[in-house]
Amino acid sequence: MAPLPSPTPAVRWRPAATAGLLIAAASGVSAVLDRHVSLASQAMLYLIAVVIAAYVCDRLTAIGSAVAAVTALNFFFVPPRYTLAVEHREHLITLATMLGVALLVSWLSGRVRSESQSAAASERRARQLSTLAAELLDAADEAQAVAAGERALRSAFERTVLVTLDEQGAMHPADGLAPAVLQSLRCAIDEAAVIGPGTGRWPGIDAWVLPLGSRGHVIGAVRIEPAPAADQLGREHAAALASVLAQGLWRLRSARASLQAEAALQRQRLQSTFLAAVSHDLRTPLAAIVAAASALREQRGRLPAAEQERMLESIGNQARYLSGITENTLQLVRLASGPLAPRLEWQSLEEIVGSVLGRLRHQPCGARIEARVETALPLVRGDATLLAQLLTNLLDNACKYSAGAILLSACRKPDGVVVSVADRGPGVAPADEVRLFEPYFRGEAKAAGEGAGLGLALCRAIATAHGGTLAFARRRHGGSRFILTLPIEPQPEAGA
Repeated sequence: MAPLPSPTPAVRWRPAATAGLLIAAASGVSAVLDRHVSLASQAMLYLIAVVIAAYVCDRLTAIGSAVAAVTALNFFFVPPRYTLAVEHREHLITLATMLGVALLVSWLSGRVRSESQSAAASERRARQLSTLAAELLDAADEAQAVAAGERALRSAFERTVLVTLDEQGAMHPADGLAPAVLQSLRCAIDEAAVIGPGTGRWPGIDAWVLPLGSRGHVIGAVRIEPAPAADQLGREHAAALASVLAQGLWRLRSARASLQAEAALQRQRLQSTFLAAVSHDLRTPLAAIVAAASALREQRGRLPAAEQERMLESIGNQARYLSGITENTLQLVRLASGPLAPRLEWQSLEEIVGSVLGRLRHQPCGARIEARVETALPLVRGDATLLAQLLTNLLDNACKYSAGAILLSACRKPDGVVVSVADRGPGVAPADEVRLFEPYFRGEAKAAGEGAGLGLALCRAIATAHGGTLAFARRRHGGSRFILTLPIEPQPEAGA
């Protein structure tokens, strides 16, 4: 924003014109009341005009109005009239007293006005600081914080404002900045001090350059131009705004560092848990596979055909179990340990449910699954592989921990597409519901069965990655229901 233009002649003469009108009005009223009031009363009328002029005009104009009031009273109403001569000594004392009182009132009124303006300016600056602090609290990233700081500084000074950040020794943004400007910004950052007119540093530039932060913790600089050397209060207010902006930026950086540290800690925890699972949950099936394979290799000729078939089936079951644990663990680590997001494309839930049921059809529990899928379901944005894995894990759990029919349903509801898997198993103990979706948690019902406690944790992670939810509910006559809700987005056009 360009500097404010200089006042026009009409604006410069407006206070003098106001004072002149006040003196003229006092003269007119005194003339009307001339036959009915004394000279002292007329002097009071002029004194009222002087008080008003002192409050609405600048100090120099107020002093001029006091002198003009005494002169007008002397010229128009003190004998001999229409001259500046004074006939009686009493009149001279009256005029001198009025001049003294008028000057004193003018000075006091000017001081009151100055203090009132100063208080108003302080209140305005405090409000600007409060507004900036509130906007910085709502800022989600550094770009929003910098934009809020620039708005506050431009609103406070109505001058050209530049906010730059120091990123690994380089100024940002730096495109299009003159070398002298970059040098002044670098100086303010390196010295952690305000430079420019009135600071004793770099007095030759017509701008204030203020660091964002204190020594050792400066993250950028602010440049405000033009900058008058005499405006100490303005410079202090600019420093206060820069300090609030620096604190907001440091808060964002600290929060980002905290999130990164938490993510790193979470990755480390997941890796440690994965190693624990490898060393514990995978040891038993690996031992069973090795034992069965060794027996078949060394004693195959002495083993009955039925025993050989049983060992081969055991090897296959244990291998599938290991494959499921490994796949679940890797997917869970991938979803929870970093910013990687699944590749979301338009998917048909009917096709995903059909592919899952097709894979489970040849397994022992396949015949127990009953599917009820509503026709013409809306498309959802998702990763078909992950969504299929989610449904497979839920159905596998239902198969392991229930003996009756398993109901897989999908329908459209106001809050999204809802897919549920319900069984008539023993359910979940109330004490286990809080930790049901935690990785590697196995409740009382699962303790007797196989499983590393990864399936539900992975299901919750997949649902979250798709912007949906996965919840647990008890069935009225016993059993469990797991409810997946996926958001419905605006549908693609046909042929898109």
